[in-house]
Amino acid sequence: MSDAILILAGISGIGTLLEHAPSLITFVRIAGAVFLLSYAIFAAKRALRPQTLSPDQHGNGSRLTAVTMALALTWLNPHVYLDTVVLMGSIANGRGEIGRWWFAAGAITASVVWFGALGYGARLLTPLFAKPNAWRILDALIAVMMAVLGISLLIEL
Repeated sequence: MSDAILILAGISGIGTLLEHAPSLITFVRIAGAVFLLSYAIFAAKRALRPQTLSPDQHGNGSRLTAVTMALALTWLNPHVYLDTVVLMGSIANGRGEIGRWWFAAGAITASVVWFGALGYGARLLTPLFAKPNAWRILDALIAVMMAVLGISLLIEL
């Protein structure tokens, strides 16, 4: 739902508005880079100290914790604003009045399919991630990807 809201915000013109405020874009790029590089460091630390996770490890509050974490990683992540609001808004608004709404429908559909697949895929991969090495590999890949994205934001300044 958050992704759909952000995509619609970008296509509704907020992305265009932000394009006319270069200092704001610079700030969001730097904040996004700091966020991504920090996340990369945390993932690298987890890769060095792997552990397994189980649903009952966090007690009854695990669903609330998961939802809170997902919302925080979405709404507090400056990179998401660059991707969904600025970038997708710019691409969509270049497709004309009707085309931008078709773009929005496609982007939102892709988002629902992607995040749905992640949720169902996570269930299917539960046995694999009962092994510490699987977490180590995943966290190492996350660390590399977040570092690359964070550095790329800084290079584009």
